[in-house]
Amino acid sequence: MQFLVYILVYPLIWLISILPFRLLYAFSDGLYILIYKLVGYRKKVVQDNLRLVFPDKPEAEINDITEKFYHHFCDMMVEAIKSLTISEKSMRERFTFANVELINDLEKQNRSVVLMCGHYGSWEWIFILQKYVSHKGYAVYSRLGNKYFDALVKRIRAKYNSTLITTKETIPVLTRSKRNGELTINGFVSDQSPMVSKAFHWNEFMGIKVPIHTGAEMLAKRLDMSVVFFKVKRLKRGYYETTFELLAQNPNDYPNYEITDIFTKKVEQQIYEAPQYYLWTHRRWKHRDKVPVEFHEKA
Repeated sequence: MQFLVYILVYPLIWLISILPFRLLYAFSDGLYILIYKLVGYRKKVVQDNLRLVFPDKPEAEINDITEKFYHHFCDMMVEAIKSLTISEKSMRERFTFANVELINDLEKQNRSVVLMCGHYGSWEWIFILQKYVSHKGYAVYSRLGNKYFDALVKRIRAKYNSTLITTKETIPVLTRSKRNGELTINGFVSDQSPMVSKAFHWNEFMGIKVPIHTGAEMLAKRLDMSVVFFKVKRLKRGYYETTFELLAQNPNDYPNYEITDIFTKKVEQQIYEAPQYYLWTHRRWKHRDKVPVEFHEKA
């Protein structure tokens, strides 16, 4: 059944991916009408999230951010599909780096890197970074339910010398790389909501206390990797610029969770600057009513 779905859907994905950008974004506009205007995909989740974190914003502004978010959300979807056939030249033109020399300097110092970002802007084309650095690239992801589409996504990422690994694979794979003397750069989208039962740290995100993922920081400390935040700015439709910020050269010099808290503030700053580019369909604040007593006491 999985293979049948794959062979039926893949041709459509491929046809969308070969569209010129002008037609690609026209398709995105149509997708916006379908997803937002007709279906209303997760519209209540999006607006509930916005009202929660921006309680002082008038309803007209909430609606405006919602519409802009769905336009961007559809653009990200078609850009992800475009990754299948986009040329390296086009990718370099559309996803640029303001200060890639920061990563190059860490390489000269023989430092592997934990690269952290939030669900903000666009992270689909970050893999072109491998064309500017010598580090071996890994990205932590959730395996897709359809094994054929999962293999397709891995193949796309491999074009730029990046390897997708699951959370369970992360420690053994990167430990082996360190033992073999490899320099690695390892991407984590770290603002998602962890399971309450596995939450070691709670803090405020957009003014609301929630469990915070600490895996990237703990891995950096365990394997002595420098921690870098990458901030994506949308320049115009289909064009992005990434700026790197060093969060910790030597992570073990920091108390536990301090690096994670610094990262969280960086993501907040992005959201406040342009909230329409955050992934509001995610139920990021769903555990806000489950704060353990010990974390209430630390507030």
